[in-house]
Amino acid sequence: MSKHHHRDRSWAPAPEPLPEGAHVIDNHTHVASVVPFARAMSHEAVAKGQPEVPVYDVDELLAQAAAVGVTGIIDCGCELPNLQRAIDMAVAHPGVVHAAIAIHPNEAVRHGHRAVAGPDGLAVTYKPYHDVPFDEAMAEVERLARAYPDQVVAIGETGMDLFRTGEGALELQREAFRAHIALAKELNLPMQIHDRDSHREVIETLLADGAPERTVFHSYSGDAEMAAIARENGWYLSFSGTVSYKGNEGIRESLRIVGLDHAMVETDAPYLTPMPYRGRTNAPYMIPYTLRAMADTLDMPLAAVARGTRATTRAVYGV
Repeated sequence: MSKHHHRDRSWAPAPEPLPEGAHVIDNHTHVASVVPFARAMSHEAVAKGQPEVPVYDVDELLAQAAAVGVTGIIDCGCELPNLQRAIDMAVAHPGVVHAAIAIHPNEAVRHGHRAVAGPDGLAVTYKPYHDVPFDEAMAEVERLARAYPDQVVAIGETGMDLFRTGEGALELQREAFRAHIALAKELNLPMQIHDRDSHREVIETLLADGAPERTVFHSYSGDAEMAAIARENGWYLSFSGTVSYKGNEGIRESLRIVGLDHAMVETDAPYLTPMPYRGRTNAPYMIPYTLRAMADTLDMPLAAVARGTRATTRAVYGV
């Protein structure tokens, strides 16, 4: 990748629209975060003497996605102030936006625990809302999931993340993860897992507690060995732009192992933009690029892969 492309903060061009009848849903995205992220990218571009990057609002982002065949999204609110935001977006866009809510692993260790920090510090700056103890934050997740059954289609993203917090937060994260597992089972909702540098710990916890019937590894980052465990347990893998990155043969092999009936597609926008546009702001309209990488991996037509992920999304979330 040339330095020029690495610095390019403009929006990637829209992909070819998906074939008729092969429309899909973005299984995991943070559309509310795309707008401020794009704004920051635009400011950075201007500061470097590059053209200003347009900043689109939620309605425009959804319209751009629909134009290429991405007709719905599951928007993830995983910080206390963002739980209601994801739900409000689903209320405002019925049938198009669905909400997943949870307290992110890196957030969970902040709630009521100012002193916890790993070797690199934590992924988030301590904010006033972190004074709310974790149990109270978790109670809010449950309250909202019960209050908005038509909008909340999943508990997530939850799981474990030892990338920034290190071993110091291991048990706090595990207990938070267990609380989400219990809630997903109690409400009979799917669970979306965030798993970074913690494959073994996440799997151990799922097997010890008993995973929810519909357990989804969002932006799957494991290897073939982990995919075999997922297949054995009936877990689902959701693939982001990372399935298109050069070094990630283990992720591609995992897709082949679980097959289309246990695979979904996502952006995790504004991050993890698929090739060849890595480094630019991601948004749901970019999904067809990731589907193309999945189709190449499976040696299948793009339309068949799109239809397969759509059927799996419907089976898991009922949308």
